[in-house]
Amino acid sequence: MRKPRSAKSPRERPAVVLIGSEAVPFAKSGGLADVLGSLPLALDRLGWSTTLIVPHYRGVIGGELVDRFPVTCGGYTREFAFFSVPLGGEARAVLVDCPDLFERDDYYSSNGHDYPDNARRFAMLVRAALEFTARHGGRPSVVHAHDWHAGLAPVYLNTLYASHPVLGGTPSVLTIHNLAYQGLFEPDWLPRLDLPWGLLTVDGLEFWGRISFLKGGINYADLITTVSPQYAKEVQTPDMGFGFDGILRQRSADLVGIRNGIDTRVWDPLHDSFLPAPFDGRDLGGKVVAKRALLMRYGMTVHEATLSRPLIAMVSRMIYQKGFDLVAAIADAIPRFNATWIVLGTGEDRYQRMWTDLAARHPDRIGARITFSEEMAHLIEGGADMFLMPSKFEPCGLNQMYSLRYGTVPIVHAVGGLVDTVHDADPGDPESTGFIFREYTPAALLAALERALTVFADRGRWRTLQLTGMRQDNSWDRSAREYVKIYERVAKVRGSSPGATQRVHNGPG
Repeated sequence: MRKPRSAKSPRERPAVVLIGSEAVPFAKSGGLADVLGSLPLALDRLGWSTTLIVPHYRGVIGGELVDRFPVTCGGYTREFAFFSVPLGGEARAVLVDCPDLFERDDYYSSNGHDYPDNARRFAMLVRAALEFTARHGGRPSVVHAHDWHAGLAPVYLNTLYASHPVLGGTPSVLTIHNLAYQGLFEPDWLPRLDLPWGLLTVDGLEFWGRISFLKGGINYADLITTVSPQYAKEVQTPDMGFGFDGILRQRSADLVGIRNGIDTRVWDPLHDSFLPAPFDGRDLGGKVVAKRALLMRYGMTVHEATLSRPLIAMVSRMIYQKGFDLVAAIADAIPRFNATWIVLGTGEDRYQRMWTDLAARHPDRIGARITFSEEMAHLIEGGADMFLMPSKFEPCGLNQMYSLRYGTVPIVHAVGGLVDTVHDADPGDPESTGFIFREYTPAALLAALERALTVFADRGRWRTLQLTGMRQDNSWDRSAREYVKIYERVAKVRGSSPGATQRVHNGPG
């Protein structure tokens, strides 16, 4: 009788290769890095052999050199080194090192201007990732590309690698984290990227006379995901589609919204080393301690009045997308609220000045720090009573989920992942967790703030909102289960015909 095995051996585990431009702890400029820092471990826990491939940027230290070989793209050849870094479990990251391409002061731009060779940089990242995959571990079950930087992965798999002895027929998934960034370049890049001119069509990479890496990924991936179910709907509309709404509507049957998760080990008020005292839903006493520490860190006088007054917080990039035009429109009303305001972040000068001016005029009510600090972000989530996210658009958002976990009630605009994760306060709804305003107007924002302050005065109802939010499952394990369903779906389709590919273009059109 065959002895049952309790777990799959590594050879039997399905394999996924994730390709992206940044990941915590190696590089971070936005939420993409948080996703790629957490998803591999969650997939590993679900039994998937997971390899994350990202650039080796300046300042990244560590990893074991596991291979070195030249990579050529359109006649451009450079020697690449590959460093393996364990992530936990059996998951690993592979850092792609090529100083000419990635040893720069910034990831994507210099002095506000994109690097002129970004097309080559990220095409070479994808080529190096695919070549490394073919040499180490063979054909994966699926290649998962993230945002425009990896958008050529589905394109290459269906063109240059369509008949590759190892990678031929490999299915791919593309995740759109933010449709506003599309990887647009002049069409003369095509031959320099080993891509045929036949791809300069509306069904290929052409977008208003240029080529778009993101459009290529959308057209050639087996399935497309966005980072929340609501955002999957929004990107198919003219208002939120950034010119891609028609493209995405054509592929609506292959478009799925999967909400991002949060790392519940890092964001856990019961074990958060950045908080002065632990707390959870059974005892929120540590939240008052955090509020006191937060007020002190911002130089505010701490007494009974400031501790009992609601504290509204923002941790954000100070840009139009994040709703700062709305905040600016109600700036004169902010000091008149019976609340304390704490702000952390950087961004456009006009919004930075707005907050520093308000803080200078009202130091007892408003505190602003024009910087970013991970420690302060945690302390703010722990010590604030409310967290404001009035974003114009928000594909998913993470801070509202951090807030829910820390008993900090979110106030959000009804877009993207915000409306997917926050349930509007309603006395008759046991799932209420926060406050939502639906019209993107200063009046609607003011009304939401006033509603929140009114409910805050009802301590029993406020505690119910806090505890309901703290019970929500926004972990990556939940999200990873949804990705596994997607991987299994595309692998099953391709697995029925291992050599099959879709939308193949092997030569000039």
